[in-house]
Amino acid sequence: MTMAAIIGEFYFSQLMGKPILDAAGQHIGKVKDMVVKWDSAAPRVTGIKYGRNTQGLVPIKFVSEVSSKHIQLAGEFAPHVMIPLQDDEIYVRKWLLDKQIIDFKGSKLVRVNDITLTWVAHENQRDLVLVAVDIGLRGLFRRLGLEFLVKNMAHNFIGWQFIKPLENRTSSLQLSRDKEQFSQLHPADIADIIEQLDYNSRASFIKNLDSRQAIEALAEMDLDTQIEIITQMDQEQASDLLEDMPPDEAADILGELPDEKSQELLSLMESDDAEEVQELMNYPDDTAGALMTTEYIGLSANITAEAAIEKIRELAPTAETIYYIYVLNDNETLLGALSLRELILASPQANLGHIMHEKVIYIRHDDSHRKVADIIHKYGLLAVPVVDEQSTMLGIITVDDVLEILIPERGRGDVSSGYIVNRRLWRW
Repeated sequence: MTMAAIIGEFYFSQLMGKPILDAAGQHIGKVKDMVVKWDSAAPRVTGIKYGRNTQGLVPIKFVSEVSSKHIQLAGEFAPHVMIPLQDDEIYVRKWLLDKQIIDFKGSKLVRVNDITLTWVAHENQRDLVLVAVDIGLRGLFRRLGLEFLVKNMAHNFIGWQFIKPLENRTSSLQLSRDKEQFSQLHPADIADIIEQLDYNSRASFIKNLDSRQAIEALAEMDLDTQIEIITQMDQEQASDLLEDMPPDEAADILGELPDEKSQELLSLMESDDAEEVQELMNYPDDTAGALMTTEYIGLSANITAEAAIEKIRELAPTAETIYYIYVLNDNETLLGALSLRELILASPQANLGHIMHEKVIYIRHDDSHRKVADIIHKYGLLAVPVVDEQSTMLGIITVDDVLEILIPERGRGDVSSGYIVNRRLWRW
């Protein structure tokens, strides 16, 4: 088996603008761009664009030498040997350079500042292969001809084997292991990455996340960005995402959309989800009802602590954090509450009705935001239940919801969001 020999290594920026010479040394043009076929781990150059006003490409098989000074052809240049761009080929400068890539190590969006290429020989064939992208500041300075200013700065490369081919000629590059690595990122980091994307890329990026990642990332963004992303999505996609979001957050977004758009999205959601969201949207803005979420755990007073823990264990995989358990009767009247710690420490056979706190701090659905904040602050609560005039449990308001009201300029991403249960109201 014959091994490939490396003849030369270059940066794309070093080759751009270099003269192209035929075998006799005749100047035929300059390197304007390169075309690659990306059908393996690393893209291979198939042709070189040599003129501004021509679409013809010099086939790479006619190139005998690649150097930082010039590109040398093997024979005499003739226009009839030029080849056109194929459907499965892309321009390097036009469609790869300056594309955005996710740097998972730094949890941020980075840009392709330069590209490394290797000139290799294998048997009677020579190939110019794209090896890595340069995402560092040094690559940017190199393109500007100022690399000497940062010559002591470390290189920052990502190998092409970790990058997915473009789905189309205008999309952003993606890392080939993004699904696996995205699960390692905090939702706030994913939100930061999305917010760094251009306006047109955000919705498509969200679409490529799984439902849970999309919801958690969206929850970390400010309301204006959430609205922008939902507006860019097609109606089916947007309604599916809203359906899976906490109803209070979905209500916040839909409440800012034009009535016609809001009703269209509600009509596409499951009826139970849509009804829940619509009820929240009907509360006046400055009331507790508009601030609450209907996601809480409500259990019967007659079940034992052991049975309650089993029920909570069933729900735990889809729950974020559970601090309080609310005890309700058959009419959903709030009877009492207890913390998760108290439940765990209780006798397994004790009924919740015997271990709950009957004197529960609560607020009415029509109380003001200021009163909600005062109650949570006064009693040091992580969440407070919301009831109607008949003491029927309607929902809860969590401390992070209050912080968003008191410190709106911080946005969702700066406030802890781990106090509410993941999916709708549970009553057992």
